[in-house]
Amino acid sequence: MQALFSQDDFLAKQYINDGEYKKALVFYEKLVKKNPRRTDYAEGLVLCYQQLEDYTKAETFLLKKISEKNTYPTLLIELGHNYSLQDLPQKAAEYYEKALNKIEENPNYGYGIGFRFHKYVLLDYAIKAYSKAMRLNPDLDYNFQLARIYGEQGNIEKMYESYLELIRLGRSSTSNVLRNISDFVTSDADNQNNIKLKRILLQKAQKDPDLLWNELLSWLFVQQKQYNSAFGQEKAIYKRSDENSMQRLEGLGNLAMEDQEPEMAKDIFEYIAEKSNDLGTILKAKLNLIDIELLDANDKKLVEVQKTFETLLANYGYQSRSLRLQIAYANFLTFKKGNPEKAINILKKSLELSLNRFDRGYVKMALGDILVFDKKFNQALIYFSQTQKDLKNDVLGQNARFKVAQTSFYKGDFDWALTQLKVLRSSTSQLIANDAMQLSLLISDNSLEDSTQTALKKYARADLLAYQNNTKEAIEELNDILENHKGEKIEDEALLKQGQLLERIKDYEAAKFNYQKIVEFYAFDILADDALFALAELYKNVLNEPEKAKSHYEKIIYDHQDSYYFPLAKRNYRILRGDAIN
Repeated sequence: MQALFSQDDFLAKQYINDGEYKKALVFYEKLVKKNPRRTDYAEGLVLCYQQLEDYTKAETFLLKKISEKNTYPTLLIELGHNYSLQDLPQKAAEYYEKALNKIEENPNYGYGIGFRFHKYVLLDYAIKAYSKAMRLNPDLDYNFQLARIYGEQGNIEKMYESYLELIRLGRSSTSNVLRNISDFVTSDADNQNNIKLKRILLQKAQKDPDLLWNELLSWLFVQQKQYNSAFGQEKAIYKRSDENSMQRLEGLGNLAMEDQEPEMAKDIFEYIAEKSNDLGTILKAKLNLIDIELLDANDKKLVEVQKTFETLLANYGYQSRSLRLQIAYANFLTFKKGNPEKAINILKKSLELSLNRFDRGYVKMALGDILVFDKKFNQALIYFSQTQKDLKNDVLGQNARFKVAQTSFYKGDFDWALTQLKVLRSSTSQLIANDAMQLSLLISDNSLEDSTQTALKKYARADLLAYQNNTKEAIEELNDILENHKGEKIEDEALLKQGQLLERIKDYEAAKFNYQKIVEFYAFDILADDALFALAELYKNVLNEPEKAKSHYEKIIYDHQDSYYFPLAKRNYRILRGDAIN
């Protein structure tokens, strides 16, 4: 019997979904007869009558149901809706008001009644239902529902008020509310919705000293790329906060860096370094300041930076808490000053400290990178392999395995590199998996075509030269491939790599030409999305052609949905379109 009942239920819903209301009606009539108290069956039956335009039967059924005891009040709305379908607005309004009056008997009816009004796009009635329930029972909170309705009505100020009330009362997380608000604000500070939100937040901040309003103002200023204004709010938050945490300011500094606002980032990190009492936080800020100095450093600047590093190392010493400083200085000596010997000595000294296995892994990875720079491949492989073994279930261990493959590639040991890469193609890190797949395909594709692997060896040499910052020599090596291996599989790889290196030496037009060539001649190959993304970033960040950037992001969004760059392309496209991004 139960199985038969379940089958009737399933078939009734299936016929409704398929739009076959006559067939659905037969089953709903049976279901309502067997289960007279099931509101969902009653509503299914009414829907069938209405879709078949048999409004009289729907009315008769609903009036009978409403006359019964303990009937859920949404049936009053269903009867009103039935009159509305017959173009009888006064009769409809009569039953809508009766539904609203039921909230006085039980404010908990407010949600169901408001939801049903919302379903039929009776937005003013839905607002009345939710507001009345909240007024009668202050413990109820329908601000989220009200905010959604105000947004649909275009009543933006009331929508903001409802969302902000949710945060103030602690009924919803700030991040959840901001996700909804971000649909209405843009990066344009003169946008009317932005102006309205700013005005409301300023008014609230004047009436109520809660730091929440400063935090939300800071968020709005970040959406509008007004980092100086956001910095002002964050300073106010820091001064008034009991926690004395620099975390929010650090986050703002990082955002300014990501958004290519180094001067603003510099002001923020200088403030952190000056005001913080925590040595670790101060050190982090000073290392960020060094990164800013190195963005466009000449020889004179490099000398100054080296002195800064030496002063910091003298002050902090060789301790586990200054490990980040030791690694940063070693990287600076290697990749900026070309002095790997001194860097190697520093990190070997770091390994003598009492470190946990993760910190030891970070040092070994940095040491391995420097040994690769110095062409001491076998020594580098030892450190990478040790880290891989010690942290095999961690992303750092997976990265170490990739470094083993990459180092083997530089050595020309392509078979061993492939062995490592096959394991990594299922890595939990999408970035590592993507890099592993690309290097694996580079090796396998160009080994099948050329058993001597001549072009592949040249590419590996060029890649190592690029890693060593011998950029011009790397570009020349790639030119050799492009001239002497035309039409071979490796050509698009060489074009992409050379384009990236041309960007490094600021030859942007030449880089653009390389990327365009890949898009034109290798549109269906694996590097097409890489070239599209590189072009989009070039147009956006350097060539100042946002419309062209948008069109290239759009191609990734529509034609390369499985691409590693898909979420980045989507985000950047939305930024260029003027959407606010959390």
